[in-house]
Amino acid sequence: MLVQPLRSVDTRQVPSVSGSPEHKVAVLLNANARRVDARVVKSLSHVVPEQDLFLSRSELDCRRIVQTVLERNYPVVFTGGGDGTFQCFVNEFFRQLEPRGRFAGKRAPRFGVLKLGTGNGLATYVNAGSGGDGILQDVVRARAGEVPGYQRMDLLQVDGRRAPFAGLGVDGKVLNDYIWVKSTLGKGMLKRVLSGPGGYFSAVAFKTVPHYLTNSTWVDCEITNGWAGEAYRAGPDGNPVGTPIAPGQTIFKGRLMMAAAATMPFYGYGFRMFPFAGERRGMMQLRLGQLHAPTILANLPKLWTGRWFPEGLQDFYAQEVHIRFAKAMPFQIGGDAAGYREEVKLSVAPESVELLNFHGAMH
Repeated sequence: MLVQPLRSVDTRQVPSVSGSPEHKVAVLLNANARRVDARVVKSLSHVVPEQDLFLSRSELDCRRIVQTVLERNYPVVFTGGGDGTFQCFVNEFFRQLEPRGRFAGKRAPRFGVLKLGTGNGLATYVNAGSGGDGILQDVVRARAGEVPGYQRMDLLQVDGRRAPFAGLGVDGKVLNDYIWVKSTLGKGMLKRVLSGPGGYFSAVAFKTVPHYLTNSTWVDCEITNGWAGEAYRAGPDGNPVGTPIAPGQTIFKGRLMMAAAATMPFYGYGFRMFPFAGERRGMMQLRLGQLHAPTILANLPKLWTGRWFPEGLQDFYAQEVHIRFAKAMPFQIGGDAAGYREEVKLSVAPESVELLNFHGAMH
């Protein structure tokens, strides 16, 4: 059977579908994502009414779709296309919900995340289903009101954008190196191997680490606690240790190879980079790295699973931080390369989001 090409769904106002309104679900797909193809759309069309299935190809599509979703008062929205797709839609929702906007006073819907991206950090976090059947089952359960629970997740705010994680230094380089490995080497017979966890391991082992064996990794850095509240050093068990760091005080001053923060634990492919993120509401986990490349490589499996706490990794809880490096460092926001920066302010966004969790309520 021929699969019809992707087409955008009509966003004009339509009457509410029959059934309980709390079970009405919208599915928002990024038509440019590699795993969002015509077959996926066709499969979803069997479990979602046409008027509830949306395809976005551009920022303009995204704005129109979010406007339609808010007009129709969908209580639950799935995003499909990866962490970047989730970020784009969530940022657009909060833009349209601003106090002076047309939808001021409305609440954002609850969000589900379909495992249709590359790294799927958020999908891992909420235990989303895998494969075609798993994706369909998540939507069917949401429409039937059978999701086990939900969790509230804070978001970082950086440069006016909301994201679950961001960082300066080696983590930004790893992401850039992974993109290079996948696009340059991940072709033909190697595509499957280098488009997943194997691509990350290959990027770290054969590109990032060799670079830092011959180039300086550590750069002078100063990190100051913002004025939103006290910050705390976190021990290996995730509990605060030592004296609280007052607003305006220095959190760290010295040489670093990485300064990154997150409000959820995962990078792509189950990489538990921030094991304590999400443990304290209203706070980010700030992770600072002073590690040498061979040490990282030797302990990569333990780092991957969030079980490695050497002296060269320092963790903090904070609401706002100012990071200043002595030279421009690779920068990433939510897994997307964002150029090079010497200085950045990271804060916890005033709004949080509610995520469907298919393992049960966590927070």
